[in-house]
Amino acid sequence: MYFCNMIVVTGALGFIGSCLIAKLNSLEKTNLILVDDFSRTKKDKNLKGKIFEKKIERSLFIEWFKENAEKVNEVYHIGARTDTTEFDINIFDKLNLNYSKSLWNICVKYDIAFVYASSAATYGLGEFGFNDDHNLIEKLKPLNPYGESKNNFDKWVLHQQNQPPFWAGFKFFNVYGPNEFHKGRMASVVLHAVNQINRTGEMKLFRSHNPKYKDGEQLRDFVYVKDVVNVISSMMMRKTKNGIYNLGSGKARTFNDLVKATFKAMNYKINIVYVDTPLDIRDRYQYFTEANMTKLQLLGYYKSFTSLEDGVKDYVSNYLLKGNYF
Repeated sequence: MYFCNMIVVTGALGFIGSCLIAKLNSLEKTNLILVDDFSRTKKDKNLKGKIFEKKIERSLFIEWFKENAEKVNEVYHIGARTDTTEFDINIFDKLNLNYSKSLWNICVKYDIAFVYASSAATYGLGEFGFNDDHNLIEKLKPLNPYGESKNNFDKWVLHQQNQPPFWAGFKFFNVYGPNEFHKGRMASVVLHAVNQINRTGEMKLFRSHNPKYKDGEQLRDFVYVKDVVNVISSMMMRKTKNGIYNLGSGKARTFNDLVKATFKAMNYKINIVYVDTPLDIRDRYQYFTEANMTKLQLLGYYKSFTSLEDGVKDYVSNYLLKGNYF
């Protein structure tokens, strides 16, 4: 027996999904249905202390959703295969594209609000800039199957005449923050930096192979996960305007800045060593990303984003060094 007005969160065990649950709990939302592959127990600690109604296996959820959709008000579809080094297109088609289409169609049929995770990986090398203009999405050239799967769903969404009563897709830029212990090589540079610095007293960064950039001066839009879940939950509550939106800090910063902030948060002397970018990714390596956040701001979202220095300090001091979860 379930209550009505349920909220679904897919990818519930993951980095952003589990932080979103913490945010929803802080808003006194506990009528949550969590969806994920719960056989992967290494992520279980991400749910410690969180309040929810039920966990449902990802492989069983579509059928459950079809049978119980009338009890659901909102879907946060955060779950995805996110490994940018995976090149099996079939995996991405199954988990990122077709699964997402199924959720969308059920939300259309039962008038359920739908928010989903897209990615800045859709922008490729940034040939067309980093503007969340719907007219540009057909032109984008992602660099890997993960980015292609996200862009393919964005394109499919924009061609749908039948839509949920409210929907929004968010192109996440370089998100960092707590609850990513499980991500291995796909974790943020901050996590890798803390591990390396603890182990060796130094941090290795890729050398620049582009004459326009000095070593370590490659730029990314790093955005703190607490800001990300603030935006997502706020948009779902306000349900202002359907569309696909960038979600970054809006300000590109260098890897040097990120790592120096990490050394400072750990009270270590700065010691950065530059190594060659591996040949197999050198030609596809991005030197600059920066979210144009104008579209979101025009909807009235003016809450300030956490500075890189403050975000890294909070993440390192209150989570990584203490082994805490958000």
